[in-house]
Amino acid sequence: MRLYPSYRSFCALLGGPAMALCAAGVAAQASADGPPRTNAFNDPFVQVTHAMAQCPVPDGPLYTEAEVRELAHVRSQHGGSCHRVGRCRLPNSYLYDAEIIPRVQRYIQQDGRFDDTSVWVLGERRLVTLKGCVQSQAQSDALEKAAWLVDDVMGVINMLEVGTGRSNLRYPVLPP
Repeated sequence: MRLYPSYRSFCALLGGPAMALCAAGVAAQASADGPPRTNAFNDPFVQVTHAMAQCPVPDGPLYTEAEVRELAHVRSQHGGSCHRVGRCRLPNSYLYDAEIIPRVQRYIQQDGRFDDTSVWVLGERRLVTLKGCVQSQAQSDALEKAAWLVDDVMGVINMLEVGTGRSNLRYPVLPP
């Protein structure tokens, strides 16, 4: 089954955790031999911890040229709306991400409780998405709470997995 770029737009309209889960499903359906994908929007995506070597590596924020064209309007609407209503000091909420993700990374790395995990963080529109592997559900919950404490974070989407199994992954992974 081929999912077309319009499904990504639909996912973007959902917002919050529903958007992330929908987008994960769309990305999982993407063909490995399809058109080239790039991080055209420069969404920050970094690995912040590295302890669980068998942890499935998440696919980054990669889009085809057609998806970029389709998402550009949705992203400009979502990005500018927070400034128009007075919830953001910057004119576009995506401008915060380049500042937020390094602070989330520093907080997680300096906390000490997460040294035995493998975690990646993604920033999109002041939303921090956590992907990767942790040792326990309590550790996953603690990581989510830690990300919420970083200034300017509007929301946290927790897609962390306990252990390194691939059977119930909640995020798309890099193709083999």
